[in-house]
Amino acid sequence: MVEHQKKNVIIRLNRIEGQIRGIKGMIEDEAECQDILNQVAAVKSALGHVGLLIFENHAHQCIRQAFEEGEEGQRFEEIVEMMNRLLK
Repeated sequence: MVEHQKKNVIIRLNRIEGQIRGIKGMIEDEAECQDILNQVAAVKSALGHVGLLIFENHAHQCIRQAFEEGEEGQRFEEIVEMMNRLLK
């Protein structure tokens, strides 16, 4: 992973970590369920974006490497399998 991409992912993960601590605090303070669920949805969305960034980086690396090594079919299957795991 390129350094600026790695830094971006870490910043996003730190933000998500703060959101999760916020959700914990909301539960401890007995906040409204709707408000808590809104925050849970925001965390899920943010984590999904992190997963996509990591997937995109890996896919670019795999595709480049596959063409260099002549293994396009095998790498394509690997990428599809990773995307399936990410979407589940």
